[in-house]
Amino acid sequence: MIKNPWLKFGWRSLGTAATLVVFAVAANHALAADTPPPKLEDVAAVATEAKTALNIMWMLLCGFLVFFMQAGFALVETGFTRAKNVAHTMTMNMMVFAIGAFGYWLCGFAFQFGQINHAWPAVATVGATAGEWAHSPTSLGDWGTLLSTPLLAIGQFGLLGGSGFMLAGIGTNTGILAFFVFQMCFMDTAATIPTGSMAERIKWGGFVLGGLWVSMFIYPLLGGWVWGGGWLQNLGRIAGLGNGAVDFAGSGVVHMIGGAVGLAGALAIGPRIGRFNKDGSANVIQPHNLPLGILGTIILFFGWFGFNPGSSLGFTGSFGVLAANAAANTLVAGAFGGMSAMGYMWFIHKSRKPDPSMSVNGMLAGLVAITAPCAFVDSMGAAIIGIVAGVLVCLASFWLEAAKIDDPVGAVPVHFVNGMWGVLSVGLFAKGLPDTAGWNGMAGNVTGLFYGGGFGQLLAQVSEAAAIAVVGVGLSYVFWKVVAGAKLLRVSADVEIKGLDIPEMGAHGYWTDEQFVPGSPSPSVLMAPPVRAGATSGK
Repeated sequence: MIKNPWLKFGWRSLGTAATLVVFAVAANHALAADTPPPKLEDVAAVATEAKTALNIMWMLLCGFLVFFMQAGFALVETGFTRAKNVAHTMTMNMMVFAIGAFGYWLCGFAFQFGQINHAWPAVATVGATAGEWAHSPTSLGDWGTLLSTPLLAIGQFGLLGGSGFMLAGIGTNTGILAFFVFQMCFMDTAATIPTGSMAERIKWGGFVLGGLWVSMFIYPLLGGWVWGGGWLQNLGRIAGLGNGAVDFAGSGVVHMIGGAVGLAGALAIGPRIGRFNKDGSANVIQPHNLPLGILGTIILFFGWFGFNPGSSLGFTGSFGVLAANAAANTLVAGAFGGMSAMGYMWFIHKSRKPDPSMSVNGMLAGLVAITAPCAFVDSMGAAIIGIVAGVLVCLASFWLEAAKIDDPVGAVPVHFVNGMWGVLSVGLFAKGLPDTAGWNGMAGNVTGLFYGGGFGQLLAQVSEAAAIAVVGVGLSYVFWKVVAGAKLLRVSADVEIKGLDIPEMGAHGYWTDEQFVPGSPSPSVLMAPPVRAGATSGK
């Protein structure tokens, strides 16, 4: 006999619950008897829809992480330059996104991806494997013929897309809209890089034109050759070179293109006043706020986990395998790049100090270098790639200084030089992993020279690096010289010496007691436009 009333109540509750479960199961069986089982094709359709939605959500979240990298770039560039240019440098890093978004929406996206289905009509559908086409919409639903018109192509030798201007005709196709957002954030990374190499002396008008140049033409042109069904991507079928140019997340497409524009800009604009002496020796222009630069680097590292794994364009099936491998290799290469640069400066360079600026750039160099091969190598390959990148960024910085090229934040050594190293490392260290089978529509896995792939893949990677270097630097140098001829490239010597904040922006980045004392005009008066001669107050 149960004496405890609480225990008695518990048993009664349990019995009631069991009775309800029995009734629920019986009712379910009764309903099932009257309801025919779902058709296999209906179940498959629901499963496909769920997979597509998951892949789109994954790509959007990763795209948002890539957007947050803009804060990292802003802090790195601002911290590594001088206090008198803070408002100018910081605002460039914000407005380049808005300028780039306008240009990419207007025509850049169409130029880069407007011939996708023309080049690869068979794989722009649900169900294709991850390796069948790098940077295709295969995981994001059927695109039909929405992006299928080349503006300039000869068979598989695609040069420029011709559909999707201002997203016309896309409607509410969620796959393409999400893909546009993701790719827009990638383009903006490339557009931001030149702001660092030309910082502290570029006019605002020249900066705006540069943002439009990258977003509307040079990035879409070169990026489409590798990701938009262009000729570099098709080198496997055109010339039998491995799987064609392979660049998983953009060591070449994003970083090397941005670095090429930045190198051309640095050459065209010339060094900052006081950077080099008449005898050719160099002066160090100290960064005004190292903590900002280091914080920016940490933010960039965080954002890179959207940059590289997100380039799988999905997380179901083999897409998830690629994403996880990319994430692990990104972590390893970034860490080894920072360690390598720190060690080089600490134990090999004459300074014998673990230089903070070089440690920052070493970490970024490792991240840039692993961006192309992150899904194709193992962690040992990622470690080697990062170690080389850390040393290479130090050496490239010294080479640049010896050539009297002024790059305030090291954009060229980090992005151009190590972007090239990342592109080439695919042809060396790609391990032939199973989930890379059929990449770019070619039989076989992506396999580098060191793993028995021969020279074919390496030659395809050399072709990508050479095309970006020659065309990217060449055309961009011409562009910057035209801007300079229009007197829109470089500020006057007087403005550069005083700082660009007030003359160019009308506002200080920092207000100090020396700048504003009792009895002086308020900041709003100082920022107001001057009254023209002969104008009256209206009274």
